[in-house]
Amino acid sequence: MATETSAEPAERGYSADKEAVLKRLRRIEGQVRGVQRMVEEDRYCIDVVTQITAIDAALDKVALELLAEHTQHCVIGGDAAKQEERTEELMGAVRRLLRHG
Repeated sequence: MATETSAEPAERGYSADKEAVLKRLRRIEGQVRGVQRMVEEDRYCIDVVTQITAIDAALDKVALELLAEHTQHCVIGGDAAKQEERTEELMGAVRRLLRHG
């Protein structure tokens, strides 16, 4: 996972929606625990896979929302001198997300 090392402010694009992001991630965490219970209870494989697919979709949605916020805050609204670098960084993240899916 890449980390930013420059002396920029700690505010992130998702700062305004941080609680909503955390709420979604907690819900996903609960779904993962539910899948763990399903496996412990020897539930039907297709039911387990269905739940895993739902978790994957939920994570993709969070990732897309974070990328949208990053685009607005860091690419469009960020330092003009870093716009090309931020755009390349954004496109790399989009490529990783697409490869995952």
